[in-house]
Amino acid sequence: MDHFSDLPLDQVMRGEAVSMLRMLPTASVDCVFADPPYNLQLSGQLRRPDDSVVDGVDEEWDRFDDFAAYDTFTRDWLGECRRVLRKDGTLWVIGTYHNIYRIGSILQDLGYWILNDVVWRKSNPMPNFRGRRFTNAHETLIWAARGRDSRYRFNYQSMKALNDDLQMRSDWLLPLCTGAERLKNAHGLKLHPTQKPEALLHRVLLASTNPGEVVLDPFLGTGTTAAVARRLQRHFVGIERHPAYVEAALERIRATQPVPLEGASGTPNKRDAARVPFGALVESGVVLPGTLVYDRQRRVSATVAADGTLVLGKARGSIHQIGANVQNAPSCNGWTFWHVMRERELIAIDVLRGEYLALRG
Repeated sequence: MDHFSDLPLDQVMRGEAVSMLRMLPTASVDCVFADPPYNLQLSGQLRRPDDSVVDGVDEEWDRFDDFAAYDTFTRDWLGECRRVLRKDGTLWVIGTYHNIYRIGSILQDLGYWILNDVVWRKSNPMPNFRGRRFTNAHETLIWAARGRDSRYRFNYQSMKALNDDLQMRSDWLLPLCTGAERLKNAHGLKLHPTQKPEALLHRVLLASTNPGEVVLDPFLGTGTTAAVARRLQRHFVGIERHPAYVEAALERIRATQPVPLEGASGTPNKRDAARVPFGALVESGVVLPGTLVYDRQRRVSATVAADGTLVLGKARGSIHQIGANVQNAPSCNGWTFWHVMRERELIAIDVLRGEYLALRG
């Protein structure tokens, strides 16, 4: 079997998921989004009176002889995804009650570290025709880091901004893929039975990737993940076995235009900005040694030393330590607690950190 020494960036590989995954280099992708077979044939899916499947899935790729066969398949592709993920990478997998619990167990067995389960609430779900069960109005996404020690990416500020400046919750109300977005075949029927809405992938990729990073979809279908990745200036690698789906995905990708890079970038996380040491501001001249810093009410002041520490009486320490000391508190965010006087106004040193980052370009 041939192996790629370099990742086939922005390409769609036609073939079986597991065999194609085995061709990819180890530790080469930043994020995986997977919408695997639902295992409906084994789970007793509901049918309409005319014997058609209620949720529209009756595909050869979704048929397994027994649960053991499905579990083996799941273990194989999840294991390969973990191999190709970088140490700090994350994986998203979406499913229904038919398969998501089996997938979750196998994820943990393989060493993934589950971060969240997210409920996609469908604002326009398919009805339950026989009236013998609740309307199946949601799907579940599992978001997992490659391992417990992964320093995974979470673009918290972007998610908050997307949600009208409120923390993004783990229940997402989004419509099914309908209208012009839903791809049709030559007969006007749905080309793919489980095509996911682009809004869902937009949220997934914005939450867990940055422009220029690589997203892998081992069950690409008609190319939703690849199209959204291209639009948001992420690289993609897609795998799909069905030739009609591959053709539709390639056409869709070609028709997608990337947004300008500044539009593809999310809001920087404050946690990431906090990694700039205060001493860097001092040595660069943004804050000069000997500068007095104050709390917001100017009740206390301290002197900035040449090594970036603060001096207050006999106490000396970091901006966080001295801030905690004066408040008799266990901890303190020194960036927002301490201020400098500029043109008779107090300016938080957090603002000066922004100036320093601007100087760095």
